[in-house]
Amino acid sequence: MTYQVIIIGGGPSGLMAAIAAAEQGVKTLLIDKGNKLGKKLAISGGGRCNVTNRLPQEEVIKHIPGNGKFLYSAFSVFDNYDIIDFFEELGVALKEEDHGRMFPASNKAKDVVNALLNRLDKLGVEIRTNTPVKAIHYGDNKHQIILMDNEKIDTGSIVIAVGGKSVPHTGSTGDGYAWAKKAGHTITDLYPTEVPLISKEAVIKNKTLQGLSLRDVAVSVLNPKGKAIITHQMDMIFTHFGVSGPAILRCSQYVVKEFMKGHRPVVLEVDNLPDKKENELIEEMRKEMENNPKKSFRNLVKGFVPERLLDYLLQSAGISKEDKSANISKEKLLTFIQLLKHFSLSIHDTQSIEKAFVTGGGVSIKEVIPNTMQSKFMDGLYFCGEILDIHGYTGGYNITSAMVTGRVAGMNAAWESMSRI
Repeated sequence: MTYQVIIIGGGPSGLMAAIAAAEQGVKTLLIDKGNKLGKKLAISGGGRCNVTNRLPQEEVIKHIPGNGKFLYSAFSVFDNYDIIDFFEELGVALKEEDHGRMFPASNKAKDVVNALLNRLDKLGVEIRTNTPVKAIHYGDNKHQIILMDNEKIDTGSIVIAVGGKSVPHTGSTGDGYAWAKKAGHTITDLYPTEVPLISKEAVIKNKTLQGLSLRDVAVSVLNPKGKAIITHQMDMIFTHFGVSGPAILRCSQYVVKEFMKGHRPVVLEVDNLPDKKENELIEEMRKEMENNPKKSFRNLVKGFVPERLLDYLLQSAGISKEDKSANISKEKLLTFIQLLKHFSLSIHDTQSIEKAFVTGGGVSIKEVIPNTMQSKFMDGLYFCGEILDIHGYTGGYNITSAMVTGRVAGMNAAWESMSRI
């Protein structure tokens, strides 16, 4: 059996690549080892599917700290606004939420997946699920895919869209790295990004703050000299093993990179009141204490942070719940404010790459042509999505990267296959 383009992997990038290839009028086959296509799309955005982000291109690329600049060429062909138009043309109405995140108006990820599957169907793309690939044999004019049942399929172009190593139950188990290596590609170090962090500190082990969410706090990752490497102001949550939530996920790759340099543990610092300067707070508190000397200090600062955290900070500052404002020394006040603005937590590890939302590392982008996604080493070989060494923050950025690279890879694989087979 011969096809002009074969796409391996039915995630966001593979689905987009198959549609783009078939739209060029070539005979296209989409293979996936799982029983369903679009599994990762179906669970993304908490089952609502954050299809892309409406922020300007510059901002989107800034939110893809792992080699986002590589995407400039691909974005000139197909970008986040084109993704919005693409889905709306397929009949999926989208709505915008905070930070430019775009969701289906129905709040159902399956509407996005079904629209893609219907488009594949209309274009006559052949789909094979439950079809694991055993090996790829690269040739001069065509390539051969060998399936687990030893069936051999020839093709002019191959698009490898099998994802990274994160969220393995969706089928991303790192299969594609060996196929890329066989074609001469370098796989950069793989590591978890957008991953919850583990702490062995007493406050975590004792479950003092477990389940507590902090809203709109500024979380910083400190280097060994105590300087902030990165700061993200978003929500976070204390868990039974450490910390998670949007601010933590965004900071996690910087923690991992410190670990990779041999720095462990890494200190996270939380500013609970990022919109207030320390000296302003001190002045405000002094006035309040002077005006309310008989009021307990705890009642005076109630509302600054959730009560469980407040009690923990007061205890850490040596202030009891009953202490009156008039009896709080200047030192204790300064200690309390210091803890509010610089609550620190040592991070000893991350959850595994399998539990991460996104894989860092992958096929080196130096070996891929940026405006076509073609291998620099092998004719008729293309990469897209998370197998590439590109990773973004959560918020629609990784799906944007996957869909853009998928679209570009599929189109170019189709054009090249016409001349190859």
